[in-house]
Amino acid sequence: MKVFIHSLFLMLALVVAAPSFAGQSAAPASATSTAPAFEESAPAKKSEIRAEKNRRPHELGDTQLIAGILGIVVGAFGIHKFILGYKKEGLIMLLVTVLTLGLGGLVMGIIGLIEGIIYLTMDESEFNATYVEGHKGWF
Repeated sequence: MKVFIHSLFLMLALVVAAPSFAGQSAAPASATSTAPAFEESAPAKKSEIRAEKNRRPHELGDTQLIAGILGIVVGAFGIHKFILGYKKEGLIMLLVTVLTLGLGGLVMGIIGLIEGIIYLTMDESEFNATYVEGHKGWF
């Protein structure tokens, strides 16, 4: 059991550190941009503007991180689904795990593990488009 827990934390550390190994810079986009600061960017889509107005600072990044970690650690209970606002999918995962006395929890745990890794490896804008605005319930 200890080995399993240690391997989960090792996978989590590798997923979080993966962008630095892939050669991606950790510097903000504004620091690496060659465009002068006084130029205006292209007009954004209405959905992006609406999402930015409704978003509190760091809310999406924190939600993505929390949902990813919960998906990996306790994915069988569907808590990561509730964090994202998917009540029906979270309830399905929770009921399958509880009503099958844990036997179905193995399958739900694997699904949660996969979803947690997907959440953590996605770019924030892609995560927002897919799971926050797109409401994609599974994978």
